[in-house]
Amino acid sequence: MNEMIKNKLALLPDQPGCYLMKDRQGTIIYVGKAKVLKNRVRSYFTGSHDGKTQRLVSEIEDFEYIVTSSNIEALILELNLIKKHDPKYNVMLKDDKTYPFIKLTAERHPRLITTRKVKKDKGKYFGPYPNVSAANETKKLLDRIYPLRKCSTLPDRVCLYYHLGQCLAPCVKEVKESTYKELVEEITRFLNGGYKDIKKDLTLKMQAAAEELDFERAKDFRDKIAHIEATMEKQKMTTTDFTDRDVFGYSVDKGWMCVQVFFVRQGKLIERDISMFPIYGEAEEEFLTFLGQFYDQSSHFKPKEILLRDEVDLELAEQLLQTKVLQPKRGQKKDLVELATKNAIIALKEKFSLVERDEERTIKAVEQLGEQLAIYTPHRIEAFDNSNIQGTDPVSAMVVFIDGKPAKREYRKYKIKSVEGPDDYESMREVTRRRYSRVLKENLPLPDLIMIDGGKGHVEAVRDILENELGLDIPITGLVKNDKHRTSQLLYGKPLEVVPLERNSQEFYLLQRIQDEVHRFAITFHRQLRGKNVFQSILDDVPGIGEKRKKQLLKAFGSVKKMKEATKEDFLSIGLPQNTVDLLMRKLQE
Repeated sequence: MNEMIKNKLALLPDQPGCYLMKDRQGTIIYVGKAKVLKNRVRSYFTGSHDGKTQRLVSEIEDFEYIVTSSNIEALILELNLIKKHDPKYNVMLKDDKTYPFIKLTAERHPRLITTRKVKKDKGKYFGPYPNVSAANETKKLLDRIYPLRKCSTLPDRVCLYYHLGQCLAPCVKEVKESTYKELVEEITRFLNGGYKDIKKDLTLKMQAAAEELDFERAKDFRDKIAHIEATMEKQKMTTTDFTDRDVFGYSVDKGWMCVQVFFVRQGKLIERDISMFPIYGEAEEEFLTFLGQFYDQSSHFKPKEILLRDEVDLELAEQLLQTKVLQPKRGQKKDLVELATKNAIIALKEKFSLVERDEERTIKAVEQLGEQLAIYTPHRIEAFDNSNIQGTDPVSAMVVFIDGKPAKREYRKYKIKSVEGPDDYESMREVTRRRYSRVLKENLPLPDLIMIDGGKGHVEAVRDILENELGLDIPITGLVKNDKHRTSQLLYGKPLEVVPLERNSQEFYLLQRIQDEVHRFAITFHRQLRGKNVFQSILDDVPGIGEKRKKQLLKAFGSVKKMKEATKEDFLSIGLPQNTVDLLMRKLQE
């Protein structure tokens, strides 16, 4: 613990608020809340912690705090700060899954549609459904039973749906508002759980039609009843009422939390959601943070009722969610909460071994690599590789690994601009200069370690640019391959020496993954560029031939060689103008 942190800890207030932990580059890596800031923040720097929390603490070089007037204010502020800074040690729900709804539009001639967006447009929304297939099945059933219009815009004549008895044809007939009102009420009753009553009505109508010997009409009613049974009665009822509710259960083990959410809609358990993440504070506080984030996005519909475990602060949860929150003590609702909790316990036990294995090959491998090189743990590694064929179309590529995992959004491609011929050293100098000049200019995060796919010459070329031109002191290593093009040695130090790594160690496997990934990324970019240039080099200089006509030519002839063998009539037959054909043939002969 550095002196500045010691001094700040002594000044912490005895009040609720939020704290922001920073690493040595000033990046916010964790945001937390506390009922008493003084106690909570000091706890990170005293006593023993599990490995994951210890990793967080080892990166903290500074912290800030914001005092609030209440716990609920601290909770809401924490959610906003997490959303703003996206700290790597916080839980951020990246799930962009949106559930489908059935919408009854509020138009003059209403329609039934499926949608994933709920808007304030006076339409009636029913759902959410577990998947789009379930929503479409239910809509298809309603379309067969209730003859609402299907067209988004009214045509000028009747369509097939009218002849099938599934539309009232408002396009050519006047339909009374009372008719629509009756249909809307029926559909609303159906989707709110009253389909059993409607099934009884249809059964009576079927029997009446059969007694009147109108067997065709009776068959139609029978088919509708069969569709209702097939679509709506597949699931077992979980509650006797039809209230939409979410049921939360959670479990904590070894610093990890698993939350299971049961979505109950119209009395049925239609879907569940599982989230698993590391926690650094008290379980109940971390769960409240999760709860706020869970509904703070359009993908999760907030129901009329939410069921929670007894341990959660009920008053805080209600203030946070602004909806009815219950902690049932007995009966069916209590059983649902216990079932969600039981599922969370099982899921955490089943998946914990996988989490440990993943940590072993990622973050622990990164820590061990840092120990081998005697540097800070290289949480952010940037690796470079060049690709060219005898100096043509030279390119370079950079990949980024954060905590042992690829961060593909931060990968970068570079076309080499200033180098003539096959000169790997100069190519590496150029791309290093371009990359880190921009990093400094735009105040982007600096890497903890740079890896170069190459030997001593490549490393020294990069070191020269970083230290002598840009004034940066970043550890640089070289990755040397054997004659089978596989990772063989790691070079590091001044002068460069081979770092002794066990071939079956996780850190060596990490190096292999990084070297294979940067090579793959570079060679793929080079192939794309080379393939593009081969085709462009001949046709790009022909006036009148753009992208569309290039595709047309390639589709018709297959290759440039076939184009050279083609006649003028062949080119005219695919629709090219005569003057363009003359210019193209002249270019091909050249």
